[in-house]
Amino acid sequence: QVHLVESGGGLVQAGGSLRLSCAASGSIFSINVMGWYRQAPGKQRELVAHITSGGSTNYADSVKGRFTISRDNAKNTVYLQMNSLKPEDTAVYYCELDQLRFGTKYVYWGQGTQVTVSS
Repeated sequence: QVHLVESGGGLVQAGGSLRLSCAASGSIFSINVMGWYRQAPGKQRELVAHITSGGSTNYADSVKGRFTISRDNAKNTVYLQMNSLKPEDTAVYYCELDQLRFGTKYVYWGQGTQVTVSS
């Protein structure tokens, strides 16, 4: 089992910055993908960014150039640096980890952290 704990959300004015952290614990394999998703009220959960254990990254078009995902493999922690925040970035942000075990993909989620950007 894997447990994910997010931190760093809050209220910020438009143009401001926040840094989210997600620490993973439990049965974590060396090869995995960690990422951030978000869900705004009335909308579907969407990918924000993800990063492989090898450091390859992928971003949603809406956050490219503003958000940066990184990870510390020694600490099993992933970060999301969010700059130039916009009101439309307001959402609950969820940390996610997925890994393969004997050919089966396992996906784990954190409890979510609220990010609110005021205009």
